[in-house]
Amino acid sequence: MVMFGAQVCGDLSAGAAREWLVPDGTGGYAMGTVSGLRTRRYHGLLVAAEPGQPSRRHLALVALDPVLTLPSGAEIELAVHEWAGGATSPAGHTLLERFDMVDGLPRWRWRIGPVVIERELAMVHGRAHVGVVHRVLSAPGPVTLSLKALVTWRDAHGERTAAGPAPRVEAHDGGAVVEGSFRLRGPGFEQISQWYRGAYARAEAERGLPAAEDLWCAGRFTERLEPGEAIAVEAWTGTGDEARGAEWIIERARRRNRSLTHDASDATDAALVLAADAFVVGGAAGAPDVVAGYPWFGAWSRDTMTSYEGLFLATGWYDEGRELLRAYAATLDGGMLANTADTGRTEHNTVDATLWFLHAVERHVEGTGDDELAVEVLPALDEIVAAHLRGTRYGIRVDGDGLITQGAPGVALTWMDARVGEIPITPRVGKPVEVNALWINGLAAIVALKERLGRDPGALPALLDRARASFGRRFPIAGALHSAIGLPDARPLYDVVDGPGGDDPALRPNQLLAWSLPRGPMRGQAVPTEVSGLITPLGPRSLAVGEAAYIGAHRGGPAERDAAYHQGTVWPWMIGPYVDAHSATSAKNHGALLEGIEAHLWEWGVGSVSETADGDAPHRATGCPFQAWSVAEALRVRRNVG
Repeated sequence: MVMFGAQVCGDLSAGAAREWLVPDGTGGYAMGTVSGLRTRRYHGLLVAAEPGQPSRRHLALVALDPVLTLPSGAEIELAVHEWAGGATSPAGHTLLERFDMVDGLPRWRWRIGPVVIERELAMVHGRAHVGVVHRVLSAPGPVTLSLKALVTWRDAHGERTAAGPAPRVEAHDGGAVVEGSFRLRGPGFEQISQWYRGAYARAEAERGLPAAEDLWCAGRFTERLEPGEAIAVEAWTGTGDEARGAEWIIERARRRNRSLTHDASDATDAALVLAADAFVVGGAAGAPDVVAGYPWFGAWSRDTMTSYEGLFLATGWYDEGRELLRAYAATLDGGMLANTADTGRTEHNTVDATLWFLHAVERHVEGTGDDELAVEVLPALDEIVAAHLRGTRYGIRVDGDGLITQGAPGVALTWMDARVGEIPITPRVGKPVEVNALWINGLAAIVALKERLGRDPGALPALLDRARASFGRRFPIAGALHSAIGLPDARPLYDVVDGPGGDDPALRPNQLLAWSLPRGPMRGQAVPTEVSGLITPLGPRSLAVGEAAYIGAHRGGPAERDAAYHQGTVWPWMIGPYVDAHSATSAKNHGALLEGIEAHLWEWGVGSVSETADGDAPHRATGCPFQAWSVAEALRVRRNVG
């Protein structure tokens, strides 16, 4: 359990900077801040994903604003909103005495003299359905509690204003149906039908995006309550009568979360397991999939495969992992894994996702003994190698030295894929270091699988040897310093070789994969001191501070943020390769390397790990507050490395 008191909850600079997430297992969620203030266009109590399409989400129930009526007739508003004109009204956050996250579920408590009101909420796993309960914990007598339902129905990435038509609200037994798309149900519903104009989302303003929208107050639910009694409201997509009971929803979610964490070693381990569960969702055709990050990402194959060990093997979710790998194998085309459908179409535009897939399959088989899966997907793995030898999209091919080269105008194919307009910031054309570490690791993985199954590896060992020899000859940067201190092998690596401008010596963390991957080309060798200099409490910077292109803050509008995305911004997911690289050459306890990540669990996305952070201290978190590969790598190395 994590708890924040009045000093955090009542201060919007602190309470509104910490966000909570309750996923529904389909890609939808409820999300907001500790203080209750909506700071993002994505915040709401019901954000629904289309079936099998976790990236296509609609904001439905925005808020349930509590209004307490005391026996004296005095009305006290417990909600908090910020408005485009600069006002904060009401200011119910100043009455919060605590916020808890218990068993992965949020809980608020307001104190108004002798009256204490508690709110809890949860979602039904597997569908877009939220239950919210407000309970009177103490009061000198009966009180009345009303919940004003603020609604909309729009794409999660957009806004809706009073310039267009108001949401269509039709009264229905026990509540209302909104836009023919979702239903509200609770006691004493009374329609209001009023615009709340100029609701302001400060986090969107900071990101250089439209920050104001209008919300529709559909009506209020009202009940007179004795101490110990509660008012319960549900909302779900569809118009059928599928009420479950909000208290039942919360208790069921609590039991499920407890079952997921029953074998956790400590509170941090339990938090990471629940954080991991948020990203595993039902995908197309019924197979599991992985949401790359909340609140705005859908499924990306690169993120999914990079996260695979942490999300499915470290947690013991082997059956789900097996089905996911089978489903992704079916997306192979021209030897490449489909990357994402977030853009509205399936794209095969990454050089590394397929190589991470090779790694994920081998790790799965090695960790579970699932030889049946190995037999099933081995033809696909062979085709991946064959396609790379022939050459596939965007100039991706195996060169004569056995290494992979890649690149085409206007694209960025590695994980450093940010663009401003149509211009890639880090195109990395040529032979990127981590791509070739993954290639060598992947070739060795296929050889190991064939040997495990008693199959002839054919020409693969010779190709692997050629690639290894070329890597060792081409990537290490010669330097007098290393010879002088007696570490001729502890040399940093070029980030890219054979690029349009020659070999790129920029000091980036990509080279860590050469030391960290179990069959990587530098496995077992010492990590250069220069590379360790990239490390911050939240992971490695994407570019060293001394480099001319270094940008220390990942802030501003979309263009400014994209320009800084891989030019110094910290990426927590890469703490995993860093820990692996060091643990392969040392028997030390490397748990201390994760202490910054563990502290970060309660700093921004409560109980989770952010996508990115500023390169400059104090390394304020940026990007998605809840990111799959950040969580997966922290969980994996925490469970696997002493």
